[in-house]
Amino acid sequence: MSIRFYNTISRQKEAFQPLEVGKVKMYTCGPTVYDFAHIGNYRTFMFEDLLRRYLEFRGFDVNHVMNVTDVDDNTIRRSRERKISLTELTDEFKTAFHADLKTLNMLAAQDYPEATNFIPEMITMISDLESKGYTYTTSDGSVFFNIEKHGHYGKLANLNPDEMLSGGRVADDSYEKEGARDFALWKGYKLEDGDVHWESPWGKGRPGWHIECSVMSTELLGPHFDIHCGGVDNIFPHHENELAQSVCATGADFVNYWLHSEYLLVDNKKMSKSLNNFYTLRDLLDQGYPAEAIRWMLITTHYRQKLNFSVSRLEEAQKAVNRLREFYSKLRSYEISGGEDAQDQIKLAASQFTSAMDDDLNISGGLAAIFELVRWGNRAMVEERLSTKGAANLLQLISTFDHVLGVLEMESGLKTEVDAEFIEAKIEARKEARANKDFALGDAIRDELVALGVELIDTADGTRWKLK
Repeated sequence: MSIRFYNTISRQKEAFQPLEVGKVKMYTCGPTVYDFAHIGNYRTFMFEDLLRRYLEFRGFDVNHVMNVTDVDDNTIRRSRERKISLTELTDEFKTAFHADLKTLNMLAAQDYPEATNFIPEMITMISDLESKGYTYTTSDGSVFFNIEKHGHYGKLANLNPDEMLSGGRVADDSYEKEGARDFALWKGYKLEDGDVHWESPWGKGRPGWHIECSVMSTELLGPHFDIHCGGVDNIFPHHENELAQSVCATGADFVNYWLHSEYLLVDNKKMSKSLNNFYTLRDLLDQGYPAEAIRWMLITTHYRQKLNFSVSRLEEAQKAVNRLREFYSKLRSYEISGGEDAQDQIKLAASQFTSAMDDDLNISGGLAAIFELVRWGNRAMVEERLSTKGAANLLQLISTFDHVLGVLEMESGLKTEVDAEFIEAKIEARKEARANKDFALGDAIRDELVALGVELIDTADGTRWKLK
């Protein structure tokens, strides 16, 4: 069975056929570095990490490019608010972003192009579009893409041609979906831009947001590549505009497969600072939630379904990670003479996992196959039916699965300065649970701490702890 992905542009699942056998070129829209990325952003980034990891699991060599937007309306506005240079602002949040990627155990992209390093190439692409008749220039030196000149505009977002505003235009880097309008490729200089500007054939100014991704993707992956990802909020206007200008500039098809992840909600509501339900990764770590639980929660809902974030889901995620880690640990220490090598169970689990994930990254089906194997393996070890070789075979398969999941060898991600406070709070919660005869909760808390490398020692004078 071949891998099948839901392609946004065709609105159906399609068999995946890369342009070059055994190799995949993939572009993902990265962060705009004017603030810490929030968990909604990481829902998308984690889906993209899962996609890449699974393609590698299936034997593909993946060339992954993730852009960094370091000049746009938001970065300029925030740098002025903080009275620092654009570079000072973006360097701060680029550093934070890369630290967050390591905390969540995301595979590093081959390239992280930054928009400000590709300004000459952006000017060249805009000039090409101008020479082909797709643009017009306004009195302030801004250059706009004329959507009426592109006969297929709206195909990705499935826009009704009647919604397109003839003669209308928008200079903002992003805008609400009240109708397609001509969009800025180059933005003529305004006083609020301060010292952020470059020289161009149309006067000093800066690029629009959409042209940045077109240039960085085609410069690093070529004019035609396999996969482009992002969140559903990127479909329009960003990806629609990106597609239009890229096809018109290069004459190539640009992208074969468009994959988009759904929104993250918090307690069934849109995440918003005004609702006090807005979380960055650092917020969750500071509150004592381990990084592996956050990672698990973000990857184990299908990417095309809305993900409802809640504290209870984080707790369930930690239990699942603990269960997998405990199984892994038991396999590593298991020794017995005789028994079976588990080849039949291994073949079945591998087949079921691959079949599920081949179906548009059906993570629920993939996890079902893994945990059915865990159940069988635990029983086989208790009953001493599993051989030492069989345990080694299972260990190898679980390690292979973990290339996709990426949780077994993760560090907790807890900040060292809050570790002790977090551990003491967990011990107190365990004490209360045991006093209430809720032994299942008490055991779950102990398991959570064990997974973090914390050993509990119950004594007549109370519970002590130490790091393993």
